[in-house]
Amino acid sequence: MNSYGLIHVFSSLRFVNSSNSYEISVVFLKGLLVTRLMPSIYIFVVLLSVPLNGLAMVTFTCRIREKKPAVVYRSHLACVDLLFTLLLPLKIHYQLNASDWVFGEAACRLLNATYYGNMYCSILLIMCMSVDRLLAVVFPIASLTWRSTRKATFICTLVWLLAFAVTCIDLLEEDSSMMLNLSVFLILPCIYFFLPLVIILVSYSTIIYVLCAKHDHSATPSSSSDNRKRQLTSRMVIIFNCIALWCGTRVTIVTAE
Repeated sequence: MNSYGLIHVFSSLRFVNSSNSYEISVVFLKGLLVTRLMPSIYIFVVLLSVPLNGLAMVTFTCRIREKKPAVVYRSHLACVDLLFTLLLPLKIHYQLNASDWVFGEAACRLLNATYYGNMYCSILLIMCMSVDRLLAVVFPIASLTWRSTRKATFICTLVWLLAFAVTCIDLLEEDSSMMLNLSVFLILPCIYFFLPLVIILVSYSTIIYVLCAKHDHSATPSSSSDNRKRQLTSRMVIIFNCIALWCGTRVTIVTAE
């Protein structure tokens, strides 16, 4: 077989593979998982999240007068979660409509970019909260000058700008170079997922170690059960944060598929 024949065979195989992938994607997007189950979950999330996050924002911004760093981080996190939830009705409409988007390409690109930006912003804010708790526990006196309301506000503003940068990257034209798309695909998970995950693990592991060391020095027979409860609670906090990061990424990957 000559070179022209080989090129023709490989082209045919690539066309067949792409056709099969397209058919599998269409079946998945129009299946019951995407068009019925996931919209039901999103509706439940909207009904639960909008009033709770709205109440949290009112409480953190209006009811609590002393704006400590933890309050600043939590108020921004509640705002991000509320914005994320307010975008879900568009995804619900898209999936209930048999994965048929009717609002135009510009709105589709903006929705996806904002969706990813909110997710990354939530991850970064959770990371900042873990570092803030680490400073409060490990360096309670020295961190008083570091953990100020002004610095916490500045950090939250920086997080919003980083999330906005992700939104701008996702809004790039489709004809961008393959090298740029590959670079973005490799860099963004490292900056917005793996690095926060490592920092959260190190922060809470250090918190548990310091708390256990303090309790061991001051432990009495009557307080041993309380110490075990505190250690179990601290471990559950680490597991919860890791699950929150992992689930956020997995949900996004599933909906993108």
